[in-house]
Amino acid sequence: MTQLAHAERAHALLGASKADQWINCPPSARLQENIPEKRSEYADEGTGAHELSELILRRRLTPCNSAERNRLDKAISDFKASNQYYGPEMEDAVTAYVEVVEEHFMAAKARSADAIILLEERLDFTEWVPDGYGTGDVVLISDGVLEVIDLKYGKGVPVSAIGNPQLRLYGLGAWSNWNYLYSINEVRMTIVQPRLDSVSADTLPLGELIEWAETVVKPAAALADAGEGEFKSGSHCRWCKVKGSCRARADENMKALAYEFQDPALLSLDEIGNVLYVAEQLKVWAKDVEDYAFEQAKKGVRIPSWKLVEGRSNRTITDKPAAVDILIVEGFDESSIYKPRELLGIGDLEKKIGKKELAALLDGLIMKPPGKPVLVPETDKRPELNSVDNDFAGEEFEV
Repeated sequence: MTQLAHAERAHALLGASKADQWINCPPSARLQENIPEKRSEYADEGTGAHELSELILRRRLTPCNSAERNRLDKAISDFKASNQYYGPEMEDAVTAYVEVVEEHFMAAKARSADAIILLEERLDFTEWVPDGYGTGDVVLISDGVLEVIDLKYGKGVPVSAIGNPQLRLYGLGAWSNWNYLYSINEVRMTIVQPRLDSVSADTLPLGELIEWAETVVKPAAALADAGEGEFKSGSHCRWCKVKGSCRARADENMKALAYEFQDPALLSLDEIGNVLYVAEQLKVWAKDVEDYAFEQAKKGVRIPSWKLVEGRSNRTITDKPAAVDILIVEGFDESSIYKPRELLGIGDLEKKIGKKELAALLDGLIMKPPGKPVLVPETDKRPELNSVDNDFAGEEFEV
């Protein structure tokens, strides 16, 4: 590849990918500055999907001579042969993402024949953020319209483009880089999350985006760069590296104790609603504190009133073929010593076969029954059940 591999690219202190954190909690940026990033197989898997999609998009949508086409074809083939995370699931997800990008690029070219596409572009928004930059997956520029498209390969947490500060900063950076060539009136932001079958979009007039940058981003960035401002707990804590030991987050979550030992029957419905919300946050926070304490204990740090011990383990047969031979010789038949064969779950089958292929092969054999009722905050995007007593008589509720 002509550019740095995704995993090797640097991340700015006030980078776009962390904007939700430092905008809402400015001092957290410096607090995390010297804590190393933890790589996970999920991050490595996402990196692989980004690398493959970039190669395919360069091959399909950018001008290439014969030598470059051959190089890209080989790079794609090598990736598929060597990347440990590549399989039908990644192929399906990347294909879905590439199709969205192609569709949007064709729409841009319909607006103006000289529309351009930029892949893995370094976007500089230092006009508003000290040393502020990020890497945009895809930037489309045509007369009047600038669009940034971002691939989110994960499937654990849905990500919306609406009000998304990362994509807004990408839009600012792209406009700052290219406004001398194109007259931009609006900025479009799209997040493609193919493994959740989700395409989310947001559009802002350029003036509103710049106003947001001047009134929200610039002041927060100045505080964050100086290590100043107020700590604030919220949904932005999810990816913070100090979330398990943050005092502001602890103070916010300890509010749940105001209701400790009270009989729920004595609370108003409004109070119960508040308790449920705080308790949900408290469960997440308690898990983060537990994880932090465990990591410290493994390093030899003493946690008062707690100790590190050997956990429970299960017995295991060290040589299964030898064990089988002995049991067969002793007169046990195979049906009595082997587990019965079981079909893999749908998720595992999709990884091996491909989502579309499995759906086609097992058409009519796959069904998704209604889920059990679950009590969730009203901000949840799922529609509310209107006739719970009739539709779910006898079901147990989950919270």
